[in-house]
Amino acid sequence: MVHLSSPPRLPVTVALADGDGLQRTNFRIWQWGMSMVTLLITAWFMTLGPIPGIIAIVAAKHILVAILVAGLGINTTQKVNL
Repeated sequence: MVHLSSPPRLPVTVALADGDGLQRTNFRIWQWGMSMVTLLITAWFMTLGPIPGIIAIVAAKHILVAILVAGLGINTTQKVNL
């Protein structure tokens, strides 16, 4: 026996632009600034010797990944309009 039903509903429309003005631009500038500060501090620690340089590189790696993840929006919640 064949069951006829209506076609499936259309998928939820996802907005590509939030219209947040300069908030995203300011965040990207903050990311660039913090990345440059991290790299400059790491370079300065490398001039102090091999042990402080290695410790600075390990710390900088974690800081730069944290800045990257903050920009990816992993913890942001997305509003779904049903």
